[in-house]
Amino acid sequence: MRLSVITDEIADALQTALQVVREFGIERVELRTLWGVNIAQADEATLRRAKSLLQESGIGVCALATPVFKTDLFGARERGPMHAAQEADLATQLPLLQHCLEVAALFDAPLVRIFAFWRAGDLTPERETQILGWLERAIPYAERAGVVLGLENEHSCQVGTGAELARVLSQLNSPYLAGVWDPGNALVLGESAQAGFDAAQPYVRHIHIKDAIRQPDGSLRWVVVGQGDIGYRDHFQQIAASGYRGYLSLETHARIEGLSQAEVSRQCLQAMQHLIEQATGGN
Repeated sequence: MRLSVITDEIADALQTALQVVREFGIERVELRTLWGVNIAQADEATLRRAKSLLQESGIGVCALATPVFKTDLFGARERGPMHAAQEADLATQLPLLQHCLEVAALFDAPLVRIFAFWRAGDLTPERETQILGWLERAIPYAERAGVVLGLENEHSCQVGTGAELARVLSQLNSPYLAGVWDPGNALVLGESAQAGFDAAQPYVRHIHIKDAIRQPDGSLRWVVVGQGDIGYRDHFQQIAASGYRGYLSLETHARIEGLSQAEVSRQCLQAMQHLIEQATGGN
């Protein structure tokens, strides 16, 4: 298991984020926004600036966290976070995917994160069929680019739990489609990290890490990794025992009054290093 981080969770400015990244010996990062612009909508100059900074730092890219398929297909009333992206309509999703795959080629990123449309209730068989149809249309784009599509379980989207992720991915057999497991998103929907990963594990290629405490009113408060309800000591042991050798990518989310996001991310990364060492026996 290798440590990574979504850079804009440390700082909006990539150069600031990379300072923290270097402190922890992280070799590859995940890109989502660059200087306040989503990776899917950044212009050529911004992308080239980011690539130059990464090359100067000797740091690669393990994934692009794109907003592909974060759009409405089922008449959803609510939307989730877009992270500086402008929501694109359904008709433009495949061209958006093609563009993101071209950006992935620029950064030599092996994985592009995608979603399964805004959540409008339960994952019914009818909705599942429609999602599968769109994924089947997307896979040839990934195959031509030689990049894996990573479908994330996102609580604001129709595939929000590990069980739902496994349910969809079990029906598509392609080396160019895999799962992005996020136990924090699963927690929002009431699924435990252990149960969700048990279901999704055969399909997981990339993992996001954040932690939270459920409040008395049922809402979640994001906290430093290891201080919440996920139970990361046991979960990292579970992940290690599965044979997973990919990245654990911090998606900080926690806010602490008086501390910058860089400092909160440092605390999370320090905790992750300690918990991973415990889980793996230092190997």
